[in-house]
Amino acid sequence: MHHETLAALLIDEGAAFARATRREAPDEAGSLDVIVIGGGQAGLSVGYHLRRQGVRFVIVDASERVGDAWRQRWDTLRLFTPAWLDSLDGLPFPAPAHHFPTKDEMGDYLEQYATHFELPLLSGTRVTALERSDGRYLVRTSRGDLRAPQVIVAMSSYQRRRLPPFARELSPGIVQLHSSDYQRPTELAPGPVLIAGAGNSGAEIGMDIAKSGRQVLLSGRDVGFVPFKIASFWGRWVAVRILMRIVFHRVLTIRTPLGRKARPQLLSQGGPLIRQKPVDLARAGIERAARVVGVKDGRPLLADGKVLDVPNVIWATGFDSALDFIDLPIFDAQGEPRHEAGVVHEQPGLYFVGQHFLYSFSSGMIHGVGRDAARIAGLAATRAPRHATARHPLSA
Repeated sequence: MHHETLAALLIDEGAAFARATRREAPDEAGSLDVIVIGGGQAGLSVGYHLRRQGVRFVIVDASERVGDAWRQRWDTLRLFTPAWLDSLDGLPFPAPAHHFPTKDEMGDYLEQYATHFELPLLSGTRVTALERSDGRYLVRTSRGDLRAPQVIVAMSSYQRRRLPPFARELSPGIVQLHSSDYQRPTELAPGPVLIAGAGNSGAEIGMDIAKSGRQVLLSGRDVGFVPFKIASFWGRWVAVRILMRIVFHRVLTIRTPLGRKARPQLLSQGGPLIRQKPVDLARAGIERAARVVGVKDGRPLLADGKVLDVPNVIWATGFDSALDFIDLPIFDAQGEPRHEAGVVHEQPGLYFVGQHFLYSFSSGMIHGVGRDAARIAGLAATRAPRHATARHPLSA
């Protein structure tokens, strides 16, 4: 798409923004104060707070439809948090307080949120590069270039499938799926299923497959577990209110000694099993296996020397942030962006929201992203050249 066409799109978005805030619409793409990269819960939450403060912005997202990142997961996926913890700022989640939403319900809620607050979205637009030019940020996209003095990268840490290099050495006859591609047991070949990765995704998918009567082997280290059923009375109080709302949100932060000590391990290894317990997995007939360390004769090789003859392998091996589109010197030796609670001091006007343990362990969760979004949007608003205090009428 030519730059002129993209500018016309932004003029249309600016007109909608002007109707909501009673300000004049921008007359060119260069009138943006902030570009938000990512239209999931982090980007939408940032957009809500930017709009309340009268900042001219646009949200750029690769998905054609808001909420598709949730809709595309496996069929039986439910959130670990009840509805009362799944609301973004300004709009309650439309479900009973203790209901655990499905992935489609979450996707629909995000779409409703974007519509309700008339957030300016450029959907179906992939960001290919983020650069700095003439004192402004240049965001190159699949539909043209955008420029602004500030950019908020509102993306989760779970963007691109992570697979071990030896996965390509498996026999072509073995069905291989990443956990983000798995949807239901019927898409697998007949026979046993090896799930490589024993974290929450691996355990949840394992239970889904085991219910279809298949043999399931769950490979990987023991990550620990929350010793309460999250839907039970004690689970509601201990696992949800105390663990998620207090420990994850207020205790495990970069401001506390315990949070700073735990952060490196939680960043590299993730958290404990929340819904499934080892006893639940055993009762479902799921067998534990050693970690997959390679391939021998086209078959998975385990750390204990066993070679498994299985027709299906699901890689529940996690994701990386896919931030290599950022062409700026902000990354450390491990490839992680250097920032302080989302603020990149080396590049004024550049921020992050949605990253795992950005400020607290809850930063990558629905109930934690709003706090980070409000803070970062507030910082961006103070730097906006035409900062105003106008609020969207629906957000009052």
